[in-house]
Amino acid sequence: MPDEHETVTGRCFVCKRVFTYDPDEVTTFLIDPETGLPPGFGVLGTMRPAGPEAVARSADQPLCPGCQAGAERYRDSMNPPPPSWEIWPPTGN
Repeated sequence: MPDEHETVTGRCFVCKRVFTYDPDEVTTFLIDPETGLPPGFGVLGTMRPAGPEAVARSADQPLCPGCQAGAERYRDSMNPPPPSWEIWPPTGN
């Protein structure tokens, strides 16, 4: 059937839960298997230029929908909307 998408079973990079996903739709991260981090990230959270050999040995790792939703909630809580102030004097009766 042409409407069916290929599904793959894999392990979430963050929570390690096994889930089924469409490889064309899932969010992935490029992870270096030697460090367990994206190329260019240090263990203390510092950034450095990614070496070509680190990029070459890295592979895309999937992120499950639950972890993605949690990351989006965290991002939204860290970036609240700016405060709004009432107009003074109040308009209307």
